[in-house]
Amino acid sequence: MSVPAMAADGDTVAVMSTAGLGIGLIILGAGLGIGKIGGSAVEAMARQPENSSNIQTAMIIAAALIEGATFFAIIFAWLAG
Repeated sequence: MSVPAMAADGDTVAVMSTAGLGIGLIILGAGLGIGKIGGSAVEAMARQPENSSNIQTAMIIAAALIEGATFFAIIFAWLAG
């Protein structure tokens, strides 16, 4: 998300704001994704209470994978900025 030409000119404010925008978009996407997973899992548990433990396990694994990708993307955006 950062622009190398701005970094070469020494305009660190523009580069930092671009990195901040990228990090904000990453957090927004992760929050929406985990919210969608949680809502769908609760709905599935309400429909099939006998499978709630399997659904909950799958939900936690999926949320952990999203969080891992989010942390990787945040670190990448922060280092690139």
